[in-house]
Amino acid sequence: MTYAADNTTKESLEKFQSFDVDTQLALLWFGYLDLKEQLNPANSTAAQATAGALYDQVREMSPEQQLQAQRDIIGRTDNEVSHSYKSLSSSAKLDLWLRLAQGMDEGTIIQVPSDYELPSNTQDFANSIKQLDFEQRINFMKSAVMEMGAQ
Repeated sequence: MTYAADNTTKESLEKFQSFDVDTQLALLWFGYLDLKEQLNPANSTAAQATAGALYDQVREMSPEQQLQAQRDIIGRTDNEVSHSYKSLSSSAKLDLWLRLAQGMDEGTIIQVPSDYELPSNTQDFANSIKQLDFEQRINFMKSAVMEMGAQ
């Protein structure tokens, strides 16, 4: 399922998916930083509960395992965490990534290294995302996270 309704958003999603897993993870982080003041999640109780359960599982891991779990979800690895993610509703998937980003902000989830720089080939992509309006950005994020998880 994709929420990318217009061509600009669809093209952005295709470009995002062409990047390697670590670049996608960093782009999700920087996207969260760019939008966090405007986010007002209002997911259903069921979505919050299922996302919370998987978040708690990841939070209890070592930092290296937390990073690997996120990589596995993005890379669609065939393992327990990625399968658990795939079974989440679309709202719960968004909720999980929001929780992970907030956990990074709070220091309970492994953070992007402070000296990390996005690869130079992502600059045009990042600029194109910044030009999308808020609803397009949210639809892009929904579409991106829906595609993740074990096949």
